[in-house]
Amino acid sequence: MRAWVRAAAVTAALAGMVAGLTGCMTVHGETALVAATTEAEAGKALERYVRVTNEAHAAFDADLATTVHSGSLGDMERASLTARKAVSPEGDAEFEPLELGEAEFHIPRQAGWPKYFLASAPGQVGDTEAHWLVMFSRGGVDADWKASYLTVLAPEDVPAFARDEDGYAEPLRADAEDDLFVHPAELGEKYTDFLRTGKGAVFAPGPSTTERRETRAEAANRPAARNEWDDGPADPERYPVMGLYTEDGGAVVFFTVHQHTKQTVADGYTPTVDPLVEPLLKGEAKRSLTQSYLYQQLVTVPEEPLPGARVDFLGQRSALVSAEGA
Repeated sequence: MRAWVRAAAVTAALAGMVAGLTGCMTVHGETALVAATTEAEAGKALERYVRVTNEAHAAFDADLATTVHSGSLGDMERASLTARKAVSPEGDAEFEPLELGEAEFHIPRQAGWPKYFLASAPGQVGDTEAHWLVMFSRGGVDADWKASYLTVLAPEDVPAFARDEDGYAEPLRADAEDDLFVHPAELGEKYTDFLRTGKGAVFAPGPSTTERRETRAEAANRPAARNEWDDGPADPERYPVMGLYTEDGGAVVFFTVHQHTKQTVADGYTPTVDPLVEPLLKGEAKRSLTQSYLYQQLVTVPEEPLPGARVDFLGQRSALVSAEGA
């Protein structure tokens, strides 16, 4: 699991109601609500995902990894493994394969494409018990299921997902503003606005919100360097929002945002470029280094109305995907 943790560390809007909000959406003329998949097919998709990802991480094989990853998770995996392969062409000699216990599948009924389902399975991070949530999606009946979002939680933090009278999970609806505190399609814009301005009372205080702003303020101006940040919501077509309703009437939502960090140094200095940044670097970092990240979030969105409601972060993964020097 160390390889998975290291990868996660380095890998450190509202348009059309977001392609991922498929509960009542019509795409390609398809209107019937049908199960996204079967449990048997979901099990095969998870088995293939674990097997191929283990092979890809052991060899730092970015091309192989993209056969089981898509969306922002796919871009994160490709960049991370590309950088690691450049630094360690022989692969990861200390790789410990991912092993998951018996999985539970949360399969919604959806109209149109893309469709998605959530795999929930116990595992470990090192010697620590953990729980893996993997959101799979595909854009057509002939496409392979690929992992679009991933987070690892403590077992006690796993949400209780709602099911309808037939046992199916309940996907996010296009009219979610009628029953959720924040429409899922607006989360990326609201989150990045908060990081830039500190305004708004949508998000609960914590490491991903108030504490991040405090850390940035402390690091903004160093004796020989100026650090700047620019955050923005992700393209909802390329990185769709996905999520499911929970038993308490709220929802858990995966969404993606961009973060760009720029360091400009004083005369006589040059930016320090990490060895794992160099393979992704364009240009030469003489006076400045700009690094671009993708961030995946898993948040809980309470139902509306609810006094004192806040969006809370369950998990967050980041990935450096490119860098530019000047």
